[in-house]
Amino acid sequence: MGLLKLRKNKKFSYEPRYYKGEGNPFEIKHKFDEHRTTVGNNSGLKTKINNAVNDFKHNPDRDANRRVLIIAAVLVLIFLFIIGFDLSIFFS
Repeated sequence: MGLLKLRKNKKFSYEPRYYKGEGNPFEIKHKFDEHRTTVGNNSGLKTKINNAVNDFKHNPDRDANRRVLIIAAVLVLIFLFIIGFDLSIFFS
């Protein structure tokens, strides 16, 4: 009995039935990862934010950008209304 030894996992040479032989069949990868600049090894928060802003600026679909900004503005106003924030400080 090996009290201090860990048991080794069994290894099998399993290959999926309909596997075509391209890359690793068990690798989980998102469909759009190669098209995005925000996915990958981003070292810091500043790099992540800069990549997201550049991706937002260079998006060819301007209507989607405008739609996201409108939805974000509406959600912020609803949140401010819920917490009872006084909007009169912005108006004279």
